[in-house]
Amino acid sequence: MMSNPKNTALSMKSMVWDPFIRVFHWSLVGFFSLAYLLEGTRLALHSHAGYTIGLLLIFRLLWGVVGPIHARFTDFVTSPAQALRYFTTLLRGNPAASVGHDPAGAVMILSLMVSLLVTVISGMSLFAMEGRGPLAGTFVIEFSAGAVETVHSFAADTTLALIAVHVTGVIASSLLRKENLLLAMLTGRKAQKVEAP
Repeated sequence: MMSNPKNTALSMKSMVWDPFIRVFHWSLVGFFSLAYLLEGTRLALHSHAGYTIGLLLIFRLLWGVVGPIHARFTDFVTSPAQALRYFTTLLRGNPAASVGHDPAGAVMILSLMVSLLVTVISGMSLFAMEGRGPLAGTFVIEFSAGAVETVHSFAADTTLALIAVHVTGVIASSLLRKENLLLAMLTGRKAQKVEAP
């Protein structure tokens, strides 16, 4: 059997996403789907799914500070200029490899988190206007219920649109890099290129 020439890139799988990140990701998928599909019906289950999303987001914010390296925001959040440069390479079909989330993934994560936070807070505000939930009796009851309902619906629909973009991006990135990112988010392992000795 022939040996690999020096400096030949080999591919090996290494643990990138810890179990907490994977459970967070798939739990968020499940609870958002449940909340979205139950909009306007089964209000108790809808609101419990929304509260769970809120708790998941709080966990993710904390884990983004104290979690393992690839879970931390400092590992993948870049400046707008760097993200724009990455999007340019992505459009050209030759994106740079990233161990964890790439800059496009970082933009998507932050966008989804903001959209989901607005959805959750506006939903909690609507509940508070009915005298229920942790925001009941606070300043939010002074808001216009119609305006808050509009914000809630818009944020939920925006989240759904972002999810569609996210899924498309995962598929495109998987094809461009010849790696299965969906499987990686299930197993936590992602192929890494290393130089042969």
